[in-house]
Amino acid sequence: MTLQIECLPAFDDNYFWLLRDVGSGQTAVVDPGDAGVVLAALDRFGARLDWILNTHHHADHVGGNLELKAATGCRIAGPGTDAARIPGIDLPVLDGDAFALGESVARVLFTPGHTRGHIAWWFAAEHALFCGDTLFSLGCGRLFEGDAPTMWASLSKLAALPADTRVYCAHEYTLANARFALTVDAGNPALLERIVAVRALRARGEPSIPTSMGAELACNPFLRAGQADLAAGLGMHGAPAVAVFAELRRRKDGFR
Repeated sequence: MTLQIECLPAFDDNYFWLLRDVGSGQTAVVDPGDAGVVLAALDRFGARLDWILNTHHHADHVGGNLELKAATGCRIAGPGTDAARIPGIDLPVLDGDAFALGESVARVLFTPGHTRGHIAWWFAAEHALFCGDTLFSLGCGRLFEGDAPTMWASLSKLAALPADTRVYCAHEYTLANARFALTVDAGNPALLERIVAVRALRARGEPSIPTSMGAELACNPFLRAGQADLAAGLGMHGAPAVAVFAELRRRKDGFR
């Protein structure tokens, strides 16, 4: 492995991800909404900060950009289609672009839906995906700036990645998402097993992230929208996957 990954919990349920390329020593942080959390981690690990990698413009993902840039001299990479809303951006990137953190190379994936310019960072050789708020463990992001077909296309793009891809999303939402998943997919044994495992992790104070793409394909109702059993359980037998996804998202938006 050439990429070391550290979880930096922040706010109530955010995760920032600190990345260090072993060969070069270059360091990046993904979606730093709070500069103080990152600066403390850099001091703890004795590391410098070379890059900020943003997935989208929301304040809990970019709120630390300018303070970190001023304190460390780092550069900022983020979605080129939404560059005007990424504070301090130096390197606008587009779908398919390659980004090198030393010897660790990420491919940029355009994943709009949660926001219109959302991207993900996929380090293929490291089997690591940093997907911001597009895909969550057992869930997906709200459609603030997109519609169901747009988000379904983005999720389908991520779902096509290798099953052993580790999914580093930006929030600890797994148990909250599990409550909803049980209302639409309670007959799924993989989901029931996953919930038991996640409850054990959280009881020990450990994060449920990263998950894996394989686990999400088996357990996440939003990625299972194309499965006949889930559609039938919603009374939508034979409906297109995107219509099932839209109904799931509608129900989740009103779920309490």
